[in-house]
Amino acid sequence: MRILLGIFAIAIYGGITFYLGWNLRAWLNSLQVFRWPILFWSALFLISFGYFLGKLHALLTPLSVLGSYWLFFLQYGLVLCIIANIFVFFTPLSTKVVGTGAVGILLVLLIAGTYFAYTPVVRQATITIDKPGEDMRVVLGSDFHLGLLSGRGHLEKFVALSNEHKPDLVLLAGDIVDDSPQRFIDKGMGEVMETLQSTYGVYGILGNHEYYGNEIPEFKEAMKESNVEILMDETRLIANRFYLTGQEDRTNKKRLALSALQPENPELPWFVMNHTPDDLDEPANLGVDFHVSGHTHKGQMWPNQYITEKIFELDYGHRQKEQMHALVSSGFGFWGPPTRIGSQSELWVIDIQFSE
Repeated sequence: MRILLGIFAIAIYGGITFYLGWNLRAWLNSLQVFRWPILFWSALFLISFGYFLGKLHALLTPLSVLGSYWLFFLQYGLVLCIIANIFVFFTPLSTKVVGTGAVGILLVLLIAGTYFAYTPVVRQATITIDKPGEDMRVVLGSDFHLGLLSGRGHLEKFVALSNEHKPDLVLLAGDIVDDSPQRFIDKGMGEVMETLQSTYGVYGILGNHEYYGNEIPEFKEAMKESNVEILMDETRLIANRFYLTGQEDRTNKKRLALSALQPENPELPWFVMNHTPDDLDEPANLGVDFHVSGHTHKGQMWPNQYITEKIFELDYGHRQKEQMHALVSSGFGFWGPPTRIGSQSELWVIDIQFSE
């Protein structure tokens, strides 16, 4: 059954690629610059599968880059092609005029999307926890997808912004690397990560992409060398002030229930990191005070956020559920195309105030 579904998905994907290629060929023909059809179609389909082919060998890395950008053109190009076809069919406008306009819009979206992906912003929130404690500041980052296109320079921006706000605690809520940690290691990103400053340390968890890479021991060791403690279904008492729990991602079907990770002293604040915000009822019912997640990217590219809104109770931002404050970040990096439309790379600065 899985094989049949896979064949069906590839057929659909190939059909969409052909439709985009057919429209691109029609526009190039209108400009009288279309040449070498065999080369055109071969290159188009090679690029369309490039994201996946590029992972087969290091020499094919350029295909991963082209394939990543292709995913951007796949989404917006499909919409623009449909609109362009309607204009050509129902108006006197020529393929040349409509096609040029569509390509222009696509380029504007690409430029804007690249800016929003590589120009992070700082989001701020203030929450109050009805427990005794000293006020503190937390920096939250997630979904860095550090690797090929989200690299050392992008990580340096996070470190600079985080250190600027002098946090007491830094939380990295999963998908820190894009599948494999090898590029993180090879490009010396650990040297950047270890310069993160905080009073009580830097803690992270696994996301689904760390599982996809299937190099968790190597990832955890690389993070340890970068002064990042990865919590895997464990709860720590930090400085006798608060508890911090790091849950395994739901990709791990054997992960523990949150009830098995409850702290000993319910009088102290309890913070929980869970990469995917798939269930807010359990932590709220168990008495979690502060729950952070990522994963959703806020859809990353409009209008995908309308899908994530339907899937998750909270797909972005801050919400109080009973006594628990839940916060979902859209992420500091990106998956696939290095573009964001309708979202922006971000880190959160959360000031926590306590009742006593």
